[in-house]
This record gives sequence, C-alpha cells and structure tokens, in this order.
Amino acid sequence: MSWRIFAAAWLALLLSQAGAAKDAASAFSHLPIVDDTGRALQLATPAQRIVALAPGATALLFAAGAGDRVIATIQFADEPAAAKRVPRLGDLQSIDLERLLALRPDVVVVTEAITSPLMIDRVRGLGLPVYTTRFTRLADIAPSIARLGRLAGTEVAAEREAARLRDRLTELRATHEGRERLTVLYQVWSHPIYSIGGSHIVTDALATCGATNAFASERVAAPSLSVEAALARNPQVIIASGPREVATKWIAEWRRFPHLAATAAGHLYVFDDPRLDRMGPGAIDATAGLCRVLDTARR
Repeated sequence: MSWRIFAAAWLALLLSQAGAAKDAASAFSHLPIVDDTGRALQLATPAQRIVALAPGATALLFAAGAGDRVIATIQFADEPAAAKRVPRLGDLQSIDLERLLALRPDVVVVTEAITSPLMIDRVRGLGLPVYTTRFTRLADIAPSIARLGRLAGTEVAAEREAARLRDRLTELRATHEGRERLTVLYQVWSHPIYSIGGSHIVTDALATCGATNAFASERVAAPSLSVEAALARNPQVIIASGPREVATKWIAEWRRFPHLAATAAGHLYVFDDPRLDRMGPGAIDATAGLCRVLDTARR
C-alpha cells in the first residue's frame, strides 16, 4: 500500500471516528442525565471537568472510573489514595467560589445530607450544573456509581465496579444471615449522646451484619439521647464510632453502668472507620469491619 493510499485510508478512519463521536455527543445531549435524587440535568457531552464537593462524591467518581476527570475537591477527600492529589477548594462548610468558577467545571457533584444546602444554592447561583449523589442503603451504592459512569462517559468501568460491590454486599449478607441478632447502640457523639436513626445508612449496615439498631425507630438521622433512654433500651452491644482516642473515652463512660447488658457482657467497642459515614463506596468494606466487631461479640 502506497503512502497516499494509507494516508487516505487513515483520514477516512479519523473522519469516521469523528462522525461517530459527534453522533454520540448529539445523542448524549438529547438524553438528560438523572442524578440519585431524580433531578435531571442536560449536558452536551459527558463531563470531562468535574468538581466534587464531598469526600464520598469524590470516592464514588473514582470508583466510576472518572477519577482523572475530578479537577478539584474538598478537605478529607482521601479515598482512594489517588484522591489525595486532587486540589482542594475548601471544606464542607466553605469553599472558594471564585476559584470554583475559574475552573470552568462541566458539573459540580455534591452529596445530599453531607454538602451544605447553602453551598449548593451558591453553586447553582453561579450557573453551574449540580449533580447530587445520595443513598440511605448499601444496595444504593452500586446504582449510584453506574449513574456517575453515565455522567462521565465511563460506563464500562462504572458497571464493572458496581457489579463487584453488589457481589461483595451479597456475600456479606449471606455470611451473616441467621446469626444471633444483637441489639446495638451505635454512638457517634457524647455530651449529649448522639446515636443514629432508622434512615441512616449505619442502620442498614448493622442489619447486613445480622444486628438491630436499638434506635431504628427514630426518624431523624442522628437522634440526641438521654442516658436514661439508652439504659431503657438496654442494648446488648455498644459501639462508639469516632477517632479512637475520643471514642475510647465514650466507651469508658458506659462502664459506670454495670447492670447494662452491653457493659455486663463486656461488649463495648470502638469503631473508627470513617468510610461508613462519608457516603462513598468504601462504606461496604467498612461494613465488613463492623461485622467483624459484632462477630467478636457473638463469641
């Protein structure tokens, strides 16, 4: 094949690919992207420049194969390790809006119940598209990743990771199905005591491990409790979730009540894996760690 024939064939291939890309972009622009809340947003092409304003949203994007498209995030977005290299715009309470606008992102990804509603309103006020991630059950994580794959045009990688996480969750549930059902007080703060309610993802994590949240009947995500209310529920296990040094002090306070079932049995534990609270894909692996704590209580 002469170089002229080769060049002509190569040019035809390039033009064909360009046409296919144009057709794909055109099709994409006519299909609204729907986020985890059901809100639709219109983009002309898959997002190439993404800002994530929550640690969990950042982790979800990396899991969806779109980590190289994340151009900025916020403090504590350290999952996976590669996310630590992404520039920071601020934290959950405040970001540099001027820098955000200067970055010209295609979309800003936030997490419901994590990202400040005021911050979200300010971002929308800048005229930037906002995509919201949300889940209250572990089973919602895989579909959330798949939707982000659609947003970024990384569907193959996103579906692969979504399938892996679905399998991991199915395995966890099968492993702990039928085990002794323990009642758990899951403490996230002290003075006053805060636990978690039925709508919080930790309630689903406990159920996955074959346990019951002692305060699942509470509708708010993080109910405030009196000591008397906690004693009245008489949980079999108390898990203090927080930095180990702090959570250890919370656990020590329950030893003042020797007749409490959890104290009497010595079932007082510290759980210091923050991934369960950050609303990212690591919540499933964190749940596996929570299950190991509960299995210890069953021995």
